[in-house]
Amino acid sequence: MRNEGLGSWPARRARKTPHRTALIHGGAATTYAALHERTTRLAHALRDRGIRRGDRIAYLGPNHPSYLETLFAAGILGAVFVPLNTRLSGPELAYQLADSGAKALVFGPAHAGLVGDLSGVTDVRTHLEVGTDYEELLAAAPAVPIDEPVTADDTCLIMYTSGTTGRPKGAMLTHANLTWNALNVLVDTDLTADERALVSAPLFHTAGLNMLTLPVLLKGGTCVLVEAFDPEATFDLIERHRITFMFGVPTMFDQVARHPRWADADLSSVRILNCGGSPVPTPLIARYQERGLTFLQGYGMTEAAPGTLFLDAERAVDKAGSAGVPHFFSDVRVVRPDLTPVDVGETGEVVVRGPHVMAGYWGLPEETAGSFADGWFRSGDAARVDEDGYVYVVDRIKDMIISGGENIYPAEIEDLLLAHPGIAECAVIGVPDDRWGEVPRAVVVPADGVALDPDEALASLTGRLAKYKIPKSVVVADELPRTASGKLLKSRVREHYGN
Repeated sequence: MRNEGLGSWPARRARKTPHRTALIHGGAATTYAALHERTTRLAHALRDRGIRRGDRIAYLGPNHPSYLETLFAAGILGAVFVPLNTRLSGPELAYQLADSGAKALVFGPAHAGLVGDLSGVTDVRTHLEVGTDYEELLAAAPAVPIDEPVTADDTCLIMYTSGTTGRPKGAMLTHANLTWNALNVLVDTDLTADERALVSAPLFHTAGLNMLTLPVLLKGGTCVLVEAFDPEATFDLIERHRITFMFGVPTMFDQVARHPRWADADLSSVRILNCGGSPVPTPLIARYQERGLTFLQGYGMTEAAPGTLFLDAERAVDKAGSAGVPHFFSDVRVVRPDLTPVDVGETGEVVVRGPHVMAGYWGLPEETAGSFADGWFRSGDAARVDEDGYVYVVDRIKDMIISGGENIYPAEIEDLLLAHPGIAECAVIGVPDDRWGEVPRAVVVPADGVALDPDEALASLTGRLAKYKIPKSVVVADELPRTASGKLLKSRVREHYGN
């Protein structure tokens, strides 16, 4: 086999465990042998439509077996996979399709109208709708193996960043990047061959794909694909499929813990709860610990495929709130602006280096160069390190509030406000102030059925924070803007509530 990349995974797994279940979706199961065959047929069909090595193949749709079939088929051909966020608008999708130069687009039926509107706007010449046409295409294609030489350093996918500021940039992740990241997960999470993973986080999000789905498939476990996260359905799926492994962002786990079924649901099969995407509030950690469940927290970024830091079960309690230490095959430092390491307790920037770090940003050589310093990728995240080497991510450096010369990190305030029983969500931003330059403002979403008293909420911080850190105002909102992966969009919070 000359393919050293992800495209060879279905074939390699099929020759080891052909009859084991790889995917479950909507009650239908796909074995590893069937995944290999379907992926090969799709690769033939795409090649017949002119797709060649290096061409970009985009996918737009919810979690579905065809997503993974398209990813692996692209890998078989030496093409590049481009996952698209289903929450994007037409112009946003058109930008990413044009920017990546995608020649083919596989899409779910729910997006047919939107895709039709994009016709003629991009260079996409092959459109393939998942459903009857897709199945007929696969049935008509040969299942003869394709042995295209693909190296580990070839680009596997272009994954666009969340776009929390400015236009999204396409991180070029190689086959090696994704493989080393999967190895990090296998080493640090102790996955087993009989793992049953619930994949309700979107696959177009780097964590849902790379921290959960790909490592489980590499190990030979089963992924239960769910098109959209729903807390009520989560309990049913755990019980029905005896789920052992879940990944979610804090907002997902918070919704589960606030559900009426939380106290009595059968969660006995669950072995691994992996949480990341944004800082995990301390009250949420405590809620799961009270239920006998422990978070394995992580910190990462799209550009690092994404695993960077990891807090394992052994230290999950005594180091609660920490993002942990570097993954096995990862190097992380917290540095000052001159790249010298910070002292214990000092705040600096997280930088990362390793075989899982991206090759660069697609079509942006200057931005790529500016994102690296002496071989280290600069994350833009602020953190501190304790005496044992555990890293505590404080906030985005750009989100830091400077009030009267004092540095204020919103995440510290948000963590305490989320402990208030009447607050379901919150975001702290800086707003202009004639005396101090800027001061904190809290934007909060009340818990269901709660008539929140803003003054009382602020009073709860007295004695727990320095006075200058306590927000000077509170805005009550119905909801907070988030990306499809659940990440808070601070830029939009500032736009709406910063004046």
